[in-house]
Amino acid sequence: MKSGVIAVIGRANAGKSSLINVLVGEKISIVSPKPQTTRDRILGILNEEDYQMVFVDTPGMYKADNVLNAYMQKTVEDSQKDVDVILLVIDVHEGLKRSDIANLEKFAKGKIKPIVVLTKIDIMPEKELIMELGRLSEYGLDIVPVSARKNKNLKELKKVILSYLPEGDRLYDENIISDKSEKFMIAEIMREKLLLKFDEEIPHGTAIIVNTFKLKDNGVYDINLDIVCEKQNHKAILIGRGGKAIKEASSFAREAMEKFLGRKVFLTTYVKVKENWRDNNSLIKEFGYKEDID
Repeated sequence: MKSGVIAVIGRANAGKSSLINVLVGEKISIVSPKPQTTRDRILGILNEEDYQMVFVDTPGMYKADNVLNAYMQKTVEDSQKDVDVILLVIDVHEGLKRSDIANLEKFAKGKIKPIVVLTKIDIMPEKELIMELGRLSEYGLDIVPVSARKNKNLKELKKVILSYLPEGDRLYDENIISDKSEKFMIAEIMREKLLLKFDEEIPHGTAIIVNTFKLKDNGVYDINLDIVCEKQNHKAILIGRGGKAIKEASSFAREAMEKFLGRKVFLTTYVKVKENWRDNNSLIKEFGYKEDID
């Protein structure tokens, strides 16, 4: 029996969450084409008969420009401690970035040598992939090109990860696939739909507060939540003319929540303003980001 913790690290929008969702076989983390989608450290647990892989999804690595982002970068750093394996995820479909090279050099010198995972290979020419593999070979690291969307080379990735894992008992009960609650995932699903519907800055400045999460006697979940944004004009955009925008986003979210929970959902949403909450320590902690970020 093998088991261990695998930190999944990489720059923003490299495809870390999509990769973990496919490896675990369940929706553990929300995904969107925008950077900064993942804010928290989230565990996704793959249970097989002879091994358990505990994946740690992390926010993307980038320069922090507010207190919330500083919290997220601290989360990335903390997630690299006390793990057995590091997956360094690199999106190569547009070529290697300077930040990718910097990360490679940093982690290659570290105590734990990373497995380099090249993502989104389904949308890049084979010649370019071969060229990038040649550039990366000088670091002497295991490199696995994959496509989460096309389910390509994931068996090989699991095989390589397994070769790094130590012998040991399961770290979590085999029926557990994540450390996050259903209530947490409901808030994340709402935020995912905002990321997909609205322009970049507005959803990045939102927080979701779940006020009510209750399964009623009739088998329907009663969910009441607040969408907190930073500016009055953002509130107006989120609500839309005649409430059209928030109704559409809430409808998409409700459908996704019903799929996730396997039950009908009665969803009520309110939009509130908390000026510049991403730079307010007390509000950040109130909204669920509780690590010490001072």
